[in-house]
Amino acid sequence: MAEINLLRRYPQSKRNVQSRSAAKTDDHIRISRQYGFEYFDGPREYGYGGFRYDGRWVPIAEDIIAHFALKPGMRVLDVGCAKGFLVKDFMKACPGLDAFGLDISEYAMMKCEPEVVGRLHLGNAKKLPFPDHSFDAVVSINTIHNLPRAECVEALKEIQRVTRDGKAYVQVDSYHTPEQRALFLDWVLTAYTHDYPEGWKKIFAEAGYTGDYYWTLV
Repeated sequence: MAEINLLRRYPQSKRNVQSRSAAKTDDHIRISRQYGFEYFDGPREYGYGGFRYDGRWVPIAEDIIAHFALKPGMRVLDVGCAKGFLVKDFMKACPGLDAFGLDISEYAMMKCEPEVVGRLHLGNAKKLPFPDHSFDAVVSINTIHNLPRAECVEALKEIQRVTRDGKAYVQVDSYHTPEQRALFLDWVLTAYTHDYPEGWKKIFAEAGYTGDYYWTLV
């Protein structure tokens, strides 16, 4: 298990936290957690404000492939794949890599990239519909924290179960200082579970998770 940032080449955009905090209501949170049109492609106050493919995941796919030494014929799973951008870019970065995804959003499945049709599964991270040790690597980026704490543990156990040799990468919402935590609480819409890194490490240990990890900071 190692703390490593595999999203270091992901372009960072400026988040208008003050605007989100001023506009956010319980209704915004409720609708965002349905992971439908509003969350992906509706107004910014509900989520992404337009979730469209632009190739930004290609370098992340390259780094994940290098980190886990993935090769054509191997299998990789993206838990929380949304419209399948990373799944698509896994196959672009390593032709012949057998890439799959899983997401809870029926809307995202219906709006997925054409290249990944048939590779995405509708389901919940806490119960993955795959056999034990059926993937050479499993990644889950900004997804596990959208479950209540007990279900986070279940999801991490499932990731551990379906990967081989503990090759996994999980990135979750976190913060290092009280000031960062306050900023996060102003911004967050969907996360049920969040904590300082030490708190997350306790959750990882409780789940028996032995893969790699990193933190998403506002």
